[in-house]
Amino acid sequence: MARPVITSQDVARRAGVSQSAVSRVFTPGASVSQKTRDKVRAAADDLGYRPNVLARSLITGQSRIIGLVVAYLNNQFYPEALEKLSHALQAKGYHVLMFMATQTAGNIDHVVEEILDYQVDGIIAASVAMSSDLAERCQTAGVPVVLFNRKQDDDRFSAVTSDNHAGGRKVAEHLIAVGRKRFGYIAGWEGASTQRDREAGFLAGLADHGLTLAARAVGDFTVEGAQSAARAMFSRSDHPDAVFVANDHMAFAVMDVVRHELGLDVPGDVAVVGFDDVPAAAWPAYSLTTVRQSANRMADATVDALLSQITQPGTPPVRVALDGPLIVRGSSGGE
Repeated sequence: MARPVITSQDVARRAGVSQSAVSRVFTPGASVSQKTRDKVRAAADDLGYRPNVLARSLITGQSRIIGLVVAYLNNQFYPEALEKLSHALQAKGYHVLMFMATQTAGNIDHVVEEILDYQVDGIIAASVAMSSDLAERCQTAGVPVVLFNRKQDDDRFSAVTSDNHAGGRKVAEHLIAVGRKRFGYIAGWEGASTQRDREAGFLAGLADHGLTLAARAVGDFTVEGAQSAARAMFSRSDHPDAVFVANDHMAFAVMDVVRHELGLDVPGDVAVVGFDDVPAAAWPAYSLTTVRQSANRMADATVDALLSQITQPGTPPVRVALDGPLIVRGSSGGE
């Protein structure tokens, strides 16, 4: 036999309150006394009542669902950041639907089109870029988009990043200060704003002292790419004595190749610096000097930007760049 449907009216009768009071108890952010809340929750538990979120969304026009698009989870920074984003949104009464995409524009556009079919209230795109056509569709649908750890030249999107240019400059200043003379750089995916800004800051910091790169290679933000880049850069007798790697995920791979394949000492023969400060950077096996990205601060700024646009339509997009400190450890010889 089918289980009878328990309604909010049933809960109201059991709790001895109005149906509107029941509705307020199950509406995030609604005003209701603790006494009423306790009575309604107890009655709902006794009856096995759960509010129909989909039905409410048809009435209010809001699903209270946020679509979260991410391209990859291999980099340790993203699982932590996505956890912070999810918790911050849940604390505001929103639910998260996560979708995986690749870096190709066509795939990302297809995924976001699918997200729009779920009638989401907003979209967070973590380290992915979207086409201008898709930006137009999101704008027409009234669905705000915030780019997380990425920006692009489209003022219809809010964007939250670290101050990547300033971070790259800090790396250059540090390596010069510890006495390094020949500098290498291992780039990430060259379509990423994070990659471009980190490299530009590093080059600007070197240029301030009349210095330039001695070597450059591309790792594409992958372990395999970073390994190949390290082999090409450090197999030469005139290899750099310092290398800035565009993120920690690649820096670990570079350190492994340099030490265990090529027999070089870190930091004696080569100083290595990364970017992100993921948990493994502090492990004694790596002790990686790196620029810290604060997942907490970035998540809070992203949620604030998105909810401002959801709750106050017409709020202009914002660009947030959060400064992060250089965390000096053993890999650069600066401790």
